[in-house]
Order: sequence, then structure tokens, then C-alpha cells
Amino acid sequence: MKNTVVVGAQWGDEGKAKITDLLAENADIIIRYQGGCNAGHTVVNNGKTFKFHLIPSGILYKDKLCFIGAGTVICPEVLNQEIEDLKKEGIDLSGLKISPLASITMPYHIDIDGYSEASAKGSAKIGTTKRGIGPTYTDKISRHGIKVQDLYDTDGLSKKIDIILPLKNKELELVYNLKPYTKENIMSLCSKYANILKPYVCNDWQEIYHNALKEKKSILFEGAQGIMLDIDWGTYPYVTSSNPVAGGACTGSGFGPNAVQEVIGVSKAYITRVGEGPFATELNDEIGEKIRQIGHEFGTTTGRPRRTGWFDAVVAKYGVLVSGLTSMAVTKLDVFDSFDEIKVCTAYKDSRTGEIYKYYPTNVNIHEFIQPVYETHAGWKTDITNITKFEDLPENAQKYIFRLEELMGVKVSIVSTGPDRNQTIFR
Repeated sequence: MKNTVVVGAQWGDEGKAKITDLLAENADIIIRYQGGCNAGHTVVNNGKTFKFHLIPSGILYKDKLCFIGAGTVICPEVLNQEIEDLKKEGIDLSGLKISPLASITMPYHIDIDGYSEASAKGSAKIGTTKRGIGPTYTDKISRHGIKVQDLYDTDGLSKKIDIILPLKNKELELVYNLKPYTKENIMSLCSKYANILKPYVCNDWQEIYHNALKEKKSILFEGAQGIMLDIDWGTYPYVTSSNPVAGGACTGSGFGPNAVQEVIGVSKAYITRVGEGPFATELNDEIGEKIRQIGHEFGTTTGRPRRTGWFDAVVAKYGVLVSGLTSMAVTKLDVFDSFDEIKVCTAYKDSRTGEIYKYYPTNVNIHEFIQPVYETHAGWKTDITNITKFEDLPENAQKYIFRLEELMGVKVSIVSTGPDRNQTIFR
């Protein structure tokens, strides 16, 4: 298998975990390159559902190296729970590796995130998961973060906390009216975190990487969230705090761009979004609710109902451009099995001027005036969940996929017709 990046091509929740899990069978190394426990990746294997927040989706296969990369942020308590849950299921975790350069989410990050989101009103709300992800990345960029490797250098950690904690406590007390932490609190927690992570911290990662390239091992890069939530390329400020785009696979994993050979985007046959922000094709009617119920569109991490809408080819084409997608995987095609007709957004229209946008307008302030331009396709009115060959799909389902390819400008290489591994069509 070529070295492949799997990236969400919408606003997250596209089914990346299933695609990663399928591709991981033929990969040697799987690397989660960004995000934190705000992500929720669901894999269904032989009817058994596994939900991952930090651990790469390839962990269900034996003899794979599964890295949590330097671009991620780790909440040790959440990771520990995930590890314990997998142990109970008899999953082999000997291949799990954690980069010593990954950042640690501290309790004050969660405090700040929760308060900031809870106190925000109206358009100021971002819709975060309140897991401390944004504040962790903020401290990383401001050079006040704690990395995994810091946990094992007590003297160095003590000096770092002497610098960081007075600043954080001032912020907690004066800005957010929250309780401060003592140095003893933080040092004790860091000792606990060190014990949790110790079996998995990979200090010889450079040697492993060099050997992987030398021996031409297959590498699979797994992203979290989606292109439209990217901190630079998404619907700012309604975005995540990292780079889900394919370029983030290099900065977050430690492998250079020359290691990437293929980029597979993942899109639902429709589109969803959790949290605030523009959503041109959103359906606030019985059709939107029908999609939500059939597609089980509720957040893996938060349980929040997802906003639902028709497929947006403008968004898809934007994702192909900014992430260099070489093909697309389309998931949940089966959700439309009972639909008489299906709509696809091919462009936007400005309600003020009548201007037609064929490319994604990145200024979110104009999106309140954006109206989707639709074309309508006939449904197939039959169950496709047991179909494993593309030519066996109903004619209208095939036509739908062909039209998406035309609009996006890339081939649909994978079609998912259900949550299980075997409900997949490879083209």
C-alpha cells in the first residue's frame, strides 16, 4: 500500500475511522497526527463497536505500530480510560506508541475551555467539546505547554511549572474567576500522568522512522476533525485548533512531505456539522431529521445532535484543492436507501447581489446571505447494505456517485454502504 493520508473532507464525523481501519490492514505504521480527545472515531468490527478518541483506529489489528504523534494533545485520564477499555476487550496494545513531543492537556486547560464556551453568547460561541483542546494548543504556541517528555524530567518540569503556573493562576483567578492550582497539585498530577503513559512513550521514534523509510514500510496517516475545521483553511473562527488538512500529517507526524504518496478524503453522501458556524445546505426540517435518525447523527464525544444537510460539492471541491486529495471515500450512501430524491449543492448564490459562487467563499461574514444552488437526483428506493461490488449498486446510486466525481474533480475510490468493515465497496 502507498503511504496514505486519510483526511476528513467536511466538518468532521465523515467516517474516517472506518476508512482508516480498513486501510490499516495493509499498513505497517498508523499515525494519528493532530487533534485530541475532542475527536470521536467509531469502528464497527464483526458487529462490535469501538470508539476511539486518541488511539489510532488501526489498533484493532495485531502487529501494527500505532503512533500518537507530536501534533496531538493528550489528556492522560481519557487516554488511560481508552486503554483500559481496550484491554477488557482483549486488544493487544503492544504496538501503541506515544511521541515524547506530544502536548499534555492539564486540568486548567479544561477549566478555561469550559468557562470560555459556557460564558460565550450568540455568535461568540464556537461549539467546542470543552475538553481543553484549544487552550492546550494555545499554550503550546505561546511556549507555555507541557510535553510528554517533560513528565520524566522532574527537575526540568519543576522549573517549567515555576514559570507557567503563576501565569495560569493569574489567568484563572482574574480573568475567569476560577480556583488556582498549587505547584504540589500539578507536580502530583504530572507524576500520575508519567505512570499512565510510561509503557507507551517511544523515545527511539527517530530510529523507527528512519528504518520505516529505508525498508519502504507502508505508513497510514490518520487525521481528526475535517478540512473545514482547519485552523487556517476552515470556517474561521468556527474551527478546531490544529491542522486536519493533509499538510498537517507531515508537521504532526514527523515524516516529511516526500513520505506522502496518496491522500484520501472522506465525505458522507450528505454533510453534517457539530457546533456553530456557517452551513449552507443545512436542513432544519423533517428531511434533515430523517437523515439524522437514519444516519445516527449524534456526536461520538459529546452526544450532541449533528446538524444535517445535502451534499455540498462546493465544500468538497475546496477540500480537494487545499488538501491535495487524490481520491474520495464516500460513506453512508445507504442512508438514502428510502429517499425518493436527493439534492446536491453545486454552487452558492448571494441573496443580496445574485452573484454565483462556484468556489468556496472563505469570509464567514457573508454566509448569512448565501443560498445553495441545487440539482436533484432520483433515489434508488432499495437496500444497498449488502452490496460489495460497485456494478451491483442500483443505477441511480451509481449515477449519484458518478455525478459527485464530476463535481469534485476526483475519483470516488471507496463507497461505504454500512458501518461494518464488510459493508464497503473498493473501486
